Amino acid sequence: MVEVICDTSFLIHLATNRIKNLDNLDVEIGQISFVVPQVVKNELFELEKNPEKKQDAQSTLNYIKNLKIIPILGSFADKELLDYVLKNRVIVATMDKELKKQIKNNGSSIMSFSNNKIVLES
Repeated sequence: MVEVICDTSFLIHLATNRIKNLDNLDVEIGQISFVVPQVVKNELFELEKNPEKKQDAQSTLNYIKNLKIIPILGSFADKELLDYVLKNRVIVATMDKELKKQIKNNGSSIMSFSNNKIVLES
C-alpha cells in the first residue's frame, strides 16, 4: 500500500467532483491510500471561514474524515509538502502547476487529474 499525500486543491476536487476511475485505481495504479497532512486540514478550516469557499471546504472536510491525518505541520501547505518531499520520496497529489514542477524536480511523483480521472505523473 502506497501512501499518497494530498494537497488542498486535489482534495477539494476529489470531494466535489465525480471521479471516473476512483473505483479502478488499484488496477490502474496499484494499492494506494490517500493521506492528509495536518497543514492541509488546517487550510480547509481556514477556507471554511470564506463564504465563497465554505461549501467546498465543508464537503472536503467531511470527505477526509476517514482518511489518515499525518503530522506535517506549518503555516503554508505547499512549502511544508516540498520540505517533506526533500526528505522522503513520496507521491504527492496536487493540481498546483508550480508545486508539481518543484516536486518533479526533486525526484518524486505526482498524482493529479485529467478529464476527471486520477492520473500518475512521474
